[in-house]
Amino acid sequence: MRRRRIQGGRWHLSILWIGGLLLAGLALGNWDFTLILKNAESRYGELGPARKRILDWEELIKTSSALAETDKLNEVNRFFNRTVRFVDDTRLWRENDYWATPVEMLVKGAGDCEDYSIAKYFTLRRLGIPSEKLRITYVKALNYNQAHMVLTYYSSPSAEPLVLDNLINDIRPASQRQDLLPVYAFNAEGLYLPGSNARKSDPKKLSRWQDILKKMHAEGFAVGEG
Repeated sequence: MRRRRIQGGRWHLSILWIGGLLLAGLALGNWDFTLILKNAESRYGELGPARKRILDWEELIKTSSALAETDKLNEVNRFFNRTVRFVDDTRLWRENDYWATPVEMLVKGAGDCEDYSIAKYFTLRRLGIPSEKLRITYVKALNYNQAHMVLTYYSSPSAEPLVLDNLINDIRPASQRQDLLPVYAFNAEGLYLPGSNARKSDPKKLSRWQDILKKMHAEGFAVGEG
């Protein structure tokens, strides 16, 4: 078990490498949206307005590919915050905690904080941002006194992260999000924990991540290990 530290002010995180469980992020291949739509129609039937949402997502990827990384963050954050309504899992999926793929979320036109973060993560990965720069991060939303999930972006390992959040449309540095208390984070590289308590981590927390990867492979996405 090897551990290294990533600095980020209050968002200082330690990475826990779990032998054999997590693989380094692979470059995401091209996504065939013809196949993706065909698979979605096979599963859900006539897509109706969801077809346009998925095609708009494809267009976002095409038009954003040449942008600078910070511009990609803004475009992707804006797209999902604008396109998708927030609905909690108990209402949307009749489950307490369901992690939807981007296609599932766009078919519904709705999702919760996990779904926004996952969709933004995979879209930015498809746009060429390395997995080591992105963290899907569990936080406590202090103003609401409840668990929440955001996507964080590190321009370098020692940089202060930027926070992409469905609660607000602005992308802000973590130091300007005093309403969020980080709990743990993950990506294809490993599991990250605040402070020095990394050894108390439970690798089973990533089982839902593995489920997301399997579902996206079945939907026709080349996502590697994320």
